[in-house]
Amino acid sequence: MSASPRSDPGRPAVPGSLYARLAGLGLVVDGYETERHELDVSSGFRRVTTEVVLRGGGYVGHGEDVTYAAEDHEDYPAALPLAGEWTFDGFSRRLGGLDLFPGRPPQQAFFRNYRRWAFESAALDLALRQQGQSLGAALERAYAPLRFVVSTRLDIKPWLAVDRALESKLDPTPGRDAGLMAEIAATGRVVALNFKAFYEGSPVDNPPDSVQYGLVLAAFPGAILEDPALDGPARYVLRGAEARFSFDAPIHSWTDVEAVAARVRAGTANERSPSDSADGRPAVAPSPAVAPAPPVVARPATSTARRNTGIAESPLVPVRQAGGFAFACH
Repeated sequence: MSASPRSDPGRPAVPGSLYARLAGLGLVVDGYETERHELDVSSGFRRVTTEVVLRGGGYVGHGEDVTYAAEDHEDYPAALPLAGEWTFDGFSRRLGGLDLFPGRPPQQAFFRNYRRWAFESAALDLALRQQGQSLGAALERAYAPLRFVVSTRLDIKPWLAVDRALESKLDPTPGRDAGLMAEIAATGRVVALNFKAFYEGSPVDNPPDSVQYGLVLAAFPGAILEDPALDGPARYVLRGAEARFSFDAPIHSWTDVEAVAARVRAGTANERSPSDSADGRPAVAPSPAVAPAPPVVARPATSTARRNTGIAESPLVPVRQAGGFAFACH
């Protein structure tokens, strides 16, 4: 039997916000299940995620828990009290009152957000399908082409041998000297570089290094600069390039977006070199910080470059919106 739950447009939400257009969507949940996914990636560890599949009224909604620590995907909760009739906002509030890590606390506190977002994503996908709407239609937004890239710490040339059109997001590790940087840049296939300045105690830590930052800035003058240091000598090297900054690791909420933007602006205005004037005037005038970057999604590289047939190539060009998060593309 299919369900067509009644929406509740009166559910309070921030007036005029995009969330206000989604908060009152009706939602019927019969139950859920989870599916574990694993992939050996190029940086020498196994990436684990868990897909949350909500079912209700003959429809299915999907979300993904991207919690970074593989151990935190063990003993995934299988009996959360989520069944019932809800609005999307009511379901979200229900999740907020539950312990989504009932066995033990996660290794990082913000992993709780990742798990909650997985269930919320599945719920929104399900609610939209039950209402016969796409996400774009619900938000009155048209879908645009989306580029995706391979994210790797290794040499990109084996990947280009498989697909010369493939674009990459590269981790500039300390072993990459100016010659290697220039060789990689000459391929023209690197669109973003991830400094990973905010990682601590992980297999991919990359402490800020002003020499490395300078090499990257010189070799890749048009690339997106992801997660650079926000203070110290390495930050000073990137003065004037703030419009290319992009952030991932330190962002867990809109409050974080505002805080990081403020730190970028402060660094732009106040960072001084020994040659700056004694009265504290910056050598470079403040420039816009955290400018919108082109829509680019990074996917982790596997340890071996290979082409999988039947998989859509970048960019994804939507030609038709479908129910929930789905769309058809070229």
